[in-house]
Amino acid sequence: MSSDLTTVPKGIAGPSNFLDERIGGANFLKRNLRKIFPDHWSFLLGEIALYAFILLLLTGTFLTLWFKPSMGEIAYDGSYAPLKGVMMSEAYASSLEISFDVRGGLLVRQMHHWAALLFVSGMLVHMLRVFFTGAYRKPRELNWLIGVLLFTLALVEGLTGYSLPDDLLSGAGLRITEGVAISLPLVGTYITFFLFGGEYPGEDIISRFYSLHILLIPGLILALVSAHLVLMWVQKHTQMPGKGRTNKNVVGAPFYPAFMAKAGAYTLFTFAVVAGLATFTQINPIWLFGPYTPADISAGSQPDWYMGFLEGSLRLMPSWEINLFGTSHAGTLPLSVIIPALVPLGLVMTGLALYPFLERWITGDHSEHHVADRPRNNPHRTSIGMAAIVFYGVLWLLGANDELSANFQISLNWTTYIGRVLVFLGPALAYIITYRVCLGLQRSDAAVVSHGVESGVIKRLPHGEFIEIHTPAADDIEAHVRGKQAVPMLPVEADGAGIPPKGMRGPLGKLRARMSRAYGGEKIALDEGHGHGHEDEHAAIGSGEDRSLTH
Repeated sequence: MSSDLTTVPKGIAGPSNFLDERIGGANFLKRNLRKIFPDHWSFLLGEIALYAFILLLLTGTFLTLWFKPSMGEIAYDGSYAPLKGVMMSEAYASSLEISFDVRGGLLVRQMHHWAALLFVSGMLVHMLRVFFTGAYRKPRELNWLIGVLLFTLALVEGLTGYSLPDDLLSGAGLRITEGVAISLPLVGTYITFFLFGGEYPGEDIISRFYSLHILLIPGLILALVSAHLVLMWVQKHTQMPGKGRTNKNVVGAPFYPAFMAKAGAYTLFTFAVVAGLATFTQINPIWLFGPYTPADISAGSQPDWYMGFLEGSLRLMPSWEINLFGTSHAGTLPLSVIIPALVPLGLVMTGLALYPFLERWITGDHSEHHVADRPRNNPHRTSIGMAAIVFYGVLWLLGANDELSANFQISLNWTTYIGRVLVFLGPALAYIITYRVCLGLQRSDAAVVSHGVESGVIKRLPHGEFIEIHTPAADDIEAHVRGKQAVPMLPVEADGAGIPPKGMRGPLGKLRARMSRAYGGEKIALDEGHGHGHEDEHAAIGSGEDRSLTH
């Protein structure tokens, strides 16, 4: 294959000339269709969310043709015999019609649900990749904030869509939503009234959620996704450290034809996986749950996974409340609802949004970064991320404390007590363990650079000792390891007169200096390999290569 990049492929030249003769767009197409994209498997994680969102739009459009967003009561007269004659909302009846009477309706409905789960999980793992590699740093702070907002909107979109079928399971989730809204001090009653159109459950919530679910929130997500992609295109993609990769270049393949071919195949693969899940793995069988009525309850009900941590926080929270004016309802603050509903999600989302700016304040790093970090090379950031994951994981797991108790024959009270301890102890242990693992991996990298890699060849020295021959690491591996950069740190040392630098004085300045000293700097230098000069030392001990034995 020719390596000449100056010749424009026919697939680009033809459309470029066509558009150039009409709107003068040839230069734009030639420049952007040959844009270079780096090649690394982790960069595909964000594409999963994008392709799942496209599938959500396609399947959602299909479902809107038959779904009736009404809470009007009717007697069911459809194909599902066990519910014939049962009074239910038109929303639930139309959901049953889609599942049993519309050709391909159940498949599309389950594809829509699976795509929603994949959309949120794709966004989550993409955000984790960006966080752990430091890809949120300058100049990408704005794109990071867009991503945080997208993730928040995805959670709200999932909540509204989950409630639309009006079955007993989704109604239980809607009841929790109402309980959280009404618990808010001062404004809770008004929010609940405007949301439900009166007393719960009212007759308007399904139609209002329907408008939010198919129009407002998807429009906002589509606009933010477009802005996210445009910013990524303009600022160029980050790349992993490696041979020939710097902050001033991009090593990879052009958008056309290489990236377009891979993206097209990956899109079809994502669609196929979702279709396979919808075909062979049942999800949300609403006909088994029955229609929602406020008088009915259920056991073992669980929300979709992305809402599980809120369920867990509600179950773990003690029944605390504050009564400001005796026992009057107006003066009651139900902390058992307000804290678990707002604090965990608020901590995570606020922390995500502020982290790039807090890190820059701590490190004083205002330079641009186009080469991503390996997670091990910034151990504090990686430890913070793992602590947040464990915090979320404990809450998510304890959202099923009744299932855990029933299946493992453990007291429900004990699962709750243990969860209350783990929600604090787990993140702390995760931080400590992750930090030590990162340092150990850095020492391993230092050993690769200074000592080489194991060759599998055993050598016997003249004095009888057996050693393994180490060989220099391959160029690409060594370049990948040597791409490590020390975490920036503020100048915190005092001058000869004992005066701290400007900005490091006062209580806040001293705190910033201590945080910068702990967070930044080189933890394990690459020349600190544990085996530096190891073979040379053995060679000095045992001379006489004629008596050595290799095999």
